Amino acid sequence: QVRLVESGGGLVQAGGSLRLSCAASGRTFRTYAKGWFRQAPGKEREFVAAVTWPSGNTYYSDSVKGRFTISRDNTKDTVYLQMNSLKLEDTAVYYCAASPNNAASAWDFRTFDYWGQGTQVTVSS
Repeated sequence: QVRLVESGGGLVQAGGSLRLSCAASGRTFRTYAKGWFRQAPGKEREFVAAVTWPSGNTYYSDSVKGRFTISRDNTKDTVYLQMNSLKLEDTAVYYCAASPNNAASAWDFRTFDYWGQGTQVTVSS
């Protein structure tokens, strides 16, 4: 079974940090672009960050730029999202995703073919 499995979500106070991980199983995604999306209650799924292969170029939404860092470890076929200075509005279910298109002109949900099941991140005041 092909899967992307997220971990690392939880409850954190505003201003705190969390690190999300997403590991692949069932097949390799080492040459795929990897991304993170999030969806808050009542809102559409939104792009957070992406990292390409092999260049490792990174892309961020304006709302997280300077606070979040996406990285990948191809030896483990894992992508990470380091989230610092968390805000209440960062509360959402976070999903990782993989795309065979490393040269996408736009990073939205239609670019990605494989998705994880999501992990909840809750930021409290």
